[in-house]
Amino acid sequence: MRQIMNSMKLALAVLSCCTVALCGADLKDVRSVYVLPMSHGMDQYLANRMTNEHVFQIVTDPKMADAVLTDHIGPGLQSKLDEMLAVPAPPAPAKTDEKDTAKSGTASGLVDAVNKLENPAGASTIGHGKGTIFLVDTKSRQVVWSVFQLAKDSTSRELDRTASDIVSRLKKDLSPKGK
Repeated sequence: MRQIMNSMKLALAVLSCCTVALCGADLKDVRSVYVLPMSHGMDQYLANRMTNEHVFQIVTDPKMADAVLTDHIGPGLQSKLDEMLAVPAPPAPAKTDEKDTAKSGTASGLVDAVNKLENPAGASTIGHGKGTIFLVDTKSRQVVWSVFQLAKDSTSRELDRTASDIVSRLKKDLSPKGK
């Protein structure tokens, strides 16, 4: 009985590893990247360097991207990805009731729109500019690559140098081992 249980555990472990391998995102699968705004305009320097060095295709529509490049992760990023990548629902037919509009003096939808607040986590700047850059797969939401490269200051020259170092590291990590 013990041998059967051990065999079942081993089979389950192998199956789990295979499932993770099939579902996992990988850096080599990334072709197009959407760059999210970063502190001190680092996003612009990184997009410039990646474009000039033909590392990835930089896209301006997040729905066309395999991954996003960001300087923060967490609930704020999840909210931003949900917002950017959501397929818009078809518009609902507008129902206007002239009696309600005449009584209140406003359209009923106006009050609803005013009372809805944006998710504060999506607008948070906590965690920006700490020196870590993340490449996040848009489908799996997994971090497929990251690097810590802190700029010494926020001058254009230093930000460009830092972006160059980051892209060099990315190119190195993309190249097959042994080359």
